Amino acid sequence: MQKTRLENLIRSLTDNVYRDLFGNWRNISISILSLLLGYYLGSNITAYFISSSNQRTLIAIAMTLIIEIFIRFRSIARFKSWSKIFLTCENLRIGAVYAVVLEAFKLGS
Repeated sequence: MQKTRLENLIRSLTDNVYRDLFGNWRNISISILSLLLGYYLGSNITAYFISSSNQRTLIAIAMTLIIEIFIRFRSIARFKSWSKIFLTCENLRIGAVYAVVLEAFKLGS
């Protein structure tokens, strides 16, 4: 096969998934715990701020901006090897995004 960008992307994704599924149990447990912690923090932060103030739109915009800033930092940094700290932060972000989306569905918007 030729070495295209799509081929490189698929290869890196399969390598990461394979490493996550069949890797060290510490890495797997850290990944799962950071996903759950991100969901917990995202859910509690949005619920607390929504119940304490009536400005739901500003809270949603602030959470979106925080998540987008982290995504921009990730794309600028271009990490060669994905360290455990970076993977933990990424899983925290994914959990928080899931919590915000779930909260939006609960609110009906």
